Amino acid sequence: MEEEKKTKEVKEEKNENQKNNDENELNMGFFKKVWYSITKIEKYPNMAAQGLGKAISYLAKIVAILTIIICLGMIYQTHNLLVEGVEYLQNSFPEFSYKDGTLSVESEEPITISAEDSVAGETIIDTKTEDETVINDYINKVTNAGGGVIVLKDRVVVKNAAISGTISYSYKDTLEPMKITEFNKQTVIDFVHSSRIISLYVSVFLTIFIYAFVMYFLSILSDAILLSFFGFFTAWLAKIKMRYVAIFNMSVYALTLSIILNMIYIGINIFIPFEMEYFQVMYAAVAAIYLVAAIFILKSDFVKKQAELMKIAEAQEIIKKQMEEKEREEEEKRAREEQKRKEKEEEEKEKKKQEKEEKKGGQEPEGSGA
Repeated sequence: MEEEKKTKEVKEEKNENQKNNDENELNMGFFKKVWYSITKIEKYPNMAAQGLGKAISYLAKIVAILTIIICLGMIYQTHNLLVEGVEYLQNSFPEFSYKDGTLSVESEEPITISAEDSVAGETIIDTKTEDETVINDYINKVTNAGGGVIVLKDRVVVKNAAISGTISYSYKDTLEPMKITEFNKQTVIDFVHSSRIISLYVSVFLTIFIYAFVMYFLSILSDAILLSFFGFFTAWLAKIKMRYVAIFNMSVYALTLSIILNMIYIGINIFIPFEMEYFQVMYAAVAAIYLVAAIFILKSDFVKKQAELMKIAEAQEIIKKQMEEKEREEEEKRAREEQKRKEKEEEEKEKKKQEKEEKKGGQEPEGSGA
């Protein structure tokens, strides 16, 4: 009885510890999830079990961090561009003016500044054209050069080797919040040398953040969807029945290291522009390896639990047989005791009967003599 009580207490304590662990997993913070996503693949099922909302929230946070790094890089490049640009404006650039969203440079031909002479990469200035074909040619030229800037009549188009696609800044959308409606060459030079330049950095940061966040979130979300299809197929081959949403959640966490490597790649690119030819292949391969590892760890745990359940079932069967044997022995013991009791009762009855007869037989001769 005492042993059963101790066993029950141990089980209750184990269940309580498990309950506390589950609650801790549900309350897992963002940075802990980042750490687990990289170093503890076996935690993927627990994190995936928290639901789709938690996975999307995690994705949004990690994309936000990636976007902030991009924004800081672009601000750094913008600062260098302004420092170099002011000197170029003062000495070599023609007169220009801006009014109500339109920039006009007093040059009949497009101005091209090579990547070697510009911190922003290949720079093309053409405020005369509105032909989209010509603009696309400029974008292709800048892209082939590894990145750069295209200054047009109504906007600036930026292409950086660290980001996919291009980022476009409308003069009107960027400058109107700062209440800048017109300027010329001299006012630009004066503005760059003043403290008001900080407002430009803030505006550039916010503009890049909103655009880059949306772009990268959708891009990484599509990566997670494609990866989840691969994971679903892998689970099917491994003969594991899993809901698609669980595999998608695990795909989000599996992309963590790839996204961090992308952050490092972008960070290095800010200071040392270069292009890694097979980076996207590595990006996808790392995420796929993490997801496949998580699925097979899950399968291993499933097989292990099945083996444990079989052992438990066998142990229960043995215990059941032992209990049945014990009950049978007790039943036989009770039957023997009952038989002995009955025999004893019969003996006592027989003994009493004999004593009664002997007593009766001993009294008869005394009566007949009288």
